[in-house]
Amino acid sequence: RVGTRGTKTRGLCPEPGFAEHEKDPEYWRQQAQAALRDALRLQRLNTNVAKNLILFLGDGERSRCGGDTRPGDRDTGMGVMLAPPAGMGVSTVTAARILKGQLQHGQGEESQLEMDKFPYVALSKTYNTNAQVPDSAGTATAYLCGIKANEGTVGVSAGVTRDQCNTTRGREVTSILRWAKDDGKSVGIVTTTRVTHATPSAAYAHSANRDWHSDGEMPPDALQGGCRDIARQLVENIPDIEVILGGGRKYMFPKNTSDVEYPGEEKHRGTRLDRRDLVRAWRESKAPGKVA
Repeated sequence: RVGTRGTKTRGLCPEPGFAEHEKDPEYWRQQAQAALRDALRLQRLNTNVAKNLILFLGDGERSRCGGDTRPGDRDTGMGVMLAPPAGMGVSTVTAARILKGQLQHGQGEESQLEMDKFPYVALSKTYNTNAQVPDSAGTATAYLCGIKANEGTVGVSAGVTRDQCNTTRGREVTSILRWAKDDGKSVGIVTTTRVTHATPSAAYAHSANRDWHSDGEMPPDALQGGCRDIARQLVENIPDIEVILGGGRKYMFPKNTSDVEYPGEEKHRGTRLDRRDLVRAWRESKAPGKVA
């Protein structure tokens, strides 16, 4: 299988598999801490506390974690932004730079993108623990939770096998959204896709399959095993998220419920088998005037 990572090879194609220690979240945390220590030894970095953190995530999604600074906090800047769009490797950036220059009637290579003017730049390795070419579920888990994971899984360590509900328990990992909320900050998710999509869902959900948007998309063995769909986790895992804006409304409503915006279109009807109205449940859990 081309594209899988492995320790054994047969011809030119590696057999699926990865090192056992990659299943341990602490392995990735220690690597991150070591990288930070090395960076601090090389140069004096800005260690002030930002007022806000905004993550512009791949495929157009955005997750925002922010809040006012507290007395005594060091604060010399407005915030920090991370913008990792999908498929943005060196070759894509190079093509964009050339196109910009040619649109300005130059050769292209001599042009500069705004990011080329940044005082500090770096490269990152993007892969899933079991795939050389990653998907947005595993990568979202990596940059939101700090843990590399298997392809197709969100908010869990590499000890979880895709589609296998019984491998999930005890292998959940928390995200920067949870850390910010636990630190008393206001948090929210704003996305141009469905709020249960792999990228935003890694901020709040723990699932063996990125496609388990509602219980209507889950196999019987997963439901019987006690795994919860991603839409339900959005409402239950971090119930005090201040703002949730995005699509995917049908995963919040009982099966065959007509959509308020597209009542005549079958593809937009509700998909939930448990007959729950998650939008109502979320709104009722909020104080009046505190719902978005």
